[in-house]
Amino acid sequence: MLYPSLSQLLTQVNSRYLLVNIIAKRARELSAASERRGEPLSKKPVSHAIDEISRGEIRACVD
Repeated sequence: MLYPSLSQLLTQVNSRYLLVNIIAKRARELSAASERRGEPLSKKPVSHAIDEISRGEIRACVD
C-alpha cells in the first residue's frame, strides 16, 4: 500500500498528469539543492516531494 494514496494526492492536484509533473519538478529541485550544499538527503527526493504535496505545501498553479 502506498502512502499517501493516489486518491489523497488527487485532492490536492486534480490531474494525474499535472501531479506527476509537479512531483518530478520538485524532486529535481530538491536533488539539485542537496547537491549544491553537498549534503545527502534523508530520503529520496520523489518521496519528499510527494510528502510535501500531501501536506498541502505545494499547490498547482495553472495559468
